[in-house]
Amino acid sequence: MTLPYPSISPDIIRIGPIALRWYGLMYIVGYVVGIGIARRRVRRGVVPFDERAVDSLVGYLVVGMLVGARLVYVFLYGRAEYAAHPLDAFAIWHGGLSFHGAVLGMLAACALFARRNQIPFWTIADTLALAGTPGLFFGRLGNFINAELYGRPSNVPWAMVFPTDPLRVPRHPSQLYEAVGEGILLFLILRVVERTALRRGWYRPGLLSAVFLLGYGVVRFSLEFTRQPDAQLGFVFGAFSMGQLLSSIMIAAGLILLCSPPARRPVNRPNAPSTTGLR
Repeated sequence: MTLPYPSISPDIIRIGPIALRWYGLMYIVGYVVGIGIARRRVRRGVVPFDERAVDSLVGYLVVGMLVGARLVYVFLYGRAEYAAHPLDAFAIWHGGLSFHGAVLGMLAACALFARRNQIPFWTIADTLALAGTPGLFFGRLGNFINAELYGRPSNVPWAMVFPTDPLRVPRHPSQLYEAVGEGILLFLILRVVERTALRRGWYRPGLLSAVFLLGYGVVRFSLEFTRQPDAQLGFVFGAFSMGQLLSSIMIAAGLILLCSPPARRPVNRPNAPSTTGLR
């Protein structure tokens, strides 16, 4: 028994060579929702910058995400392919992005933005951690619509046959698992941690970043057992995939940051938004 895959055209509308695709729209929606969350955090006085800084930060993050996601994909997932055809590494429109690379790229963008505008790095990173979860949710929905990054063969009642699967066997809809786990569940965890920490007086910059790294790493590592490994890599360490290897690094980084000495120093909740803007 399987569930029918809801075959949806990747294109919302196409006029000649120009197309508006669901995948791109999902990322736009994720950014819009994330910006709204970041602005609300500013209005609550949790961060020492204003809404103008949020608008400028988005540009840094978009560039950092694309560069980081592409570089990690090229060097870890498609090294042989791009070594043979190096110019294809710049053809980002053909696909090939790594979420773990996107995280590194956006952290680098946060560091650059923080230095240029004299804003504490961890306050920006925490805002990104919370505001970035909608992008994960909508991005995974885009993967599902594209019938890509599907799961391993399975006989669960909700298994689906994806039209892009050359074997045409029932598989886990792992994109939906990740949308719920990485997007909705992780967002709720971060919100509960932030509200609890502020109410009880032990909030400090870097807390949400640590929880995000740890939470995403655990969720992604677990769900990778239902996701089909990348065809060009397969399993890279015993029964573990590249996604699990990179997620393990995120878990370790989250634990180190969470257990670092600043995590034990309570920080009082800000009372009003700061007027710190852009330089």
